[in-house]
Amino acid sequence: MTPVLASALAILIGAVIAFILGFDPFVAYGALITGAFGNSMAISSTLAGAVPLALAGLGVAVAFRAGLFNIGAEGQYWIGVIVAVWFGYHLTGLPGWLHTLVCVVAAAVAGGLWGGLIPGLAKAYRGAHEVITTMMMSYIAIYFGQYLIAAGGPMHAPGYNAQSFPIRQDAWLTVLVPPQLTTAVFFALGAAVAVWWVMFHTTVGFRLRTVGANARAARYAGIHVPAYTVLALGLSGLLAGLAGGVQVLALDHRLMWGFNTGYGYTAIVVALLARNHPFGVLLAAVFFSALSTGGQNMQMVSQLPSSLTDVLTGLIVFFVAAERLVPLTIAWYRRRRGVRAQVAAAREGGREA
Repeated sequence: MTPVLASALAILIGAVIAFILGFDPFVAYGALITGAFGNSMAISSTLAGAVPLALAGLGVAVAFRAGLFNIGAEGQYWIGVIVAVWFGYHLTGLPGWLHTLVCVVAAAVAGGLWGGLIPGLAKAYRGAHEVITTMMMSYIAIYFGQYLIAAGGPMHAPGYNAQSFPIRQDAWLTVLVPPQLTTAVFFALGAAVAVWWVMFHTTVGFRLRTVGANARAARYAGIHVPAYTVLALGLSGLLAGLAGGVQVLALDHRLMWGFNTGYGYTAIVVALLARNHPFGVLLAAVFFSALSTGGQNMQMVSQLPSSLTDVLTGLIVFFVAAERLVPLTIAWYRRRRGVRAQVAAAREGGREA
């Protein structure tokens, strides 16, 4: 099933659910669209929310293309945040642009090492499934981050709140459209172009896709599959770490206990909906960000719980994953109709005899 059809079906079923619950679906969806794109502030918030989703989604898409399921993008995102915050408040005396660049590069490298080093090597040389290892590494990263900012932690800022020291203001990303859209959007656009070029116009990208299509054939063709497995998970983690670094430099400016996260998990859905195409990831990220920002307005205007957007997300995933289910169902129906026609013809033949 195409992503557009899957999204349309999910929205249609969401409307039916809203109607059954006693709400007007037209009012609810109108409020959702207005909340996401109704004015410059709404568009700014939607695009700002799409940036980390796009970057992390690109990372997940790269892994998918190489036949790997990086379910630990959330942890790589956290590692990117931690490293960017540390460099953000430790470094002094650098020009603003260089300070920002150091933070971003450090976050990306840290995410790449977190994704590629242990999960990548374990998968490539010991056969450990990347779903397990990346998920375990994700938990480690999240709890490690919470330890760092808890009372007594090495990054804990004085006070009662569990939070780190703030990033120096000279490293913050510049706001383009208030209240939230910053120059972070250029990182997302640049990363999408870079991933598209690498994956579809370079030998490395061709080999990564070949390994993902058939690892045995790739090995027979002389491709070093273990090396490209590590590389795929490393690139995936790099993009997720970049998402964390860019996001904290753009909006949060410090690591807090109630840190706005969950992007790494949603990024999996973004990549699935985009069919792992870099430019499709950009559109899917805007779509899911719009569901999030518009969902809040939908709840205020129509009183319909914003959790309906989570239902829509689940339905979209289901319909995208059911891509093979639809043709199988059609084939089963055709076979069944053919058998019935044969039985009916046999019965008619018997009566005539």
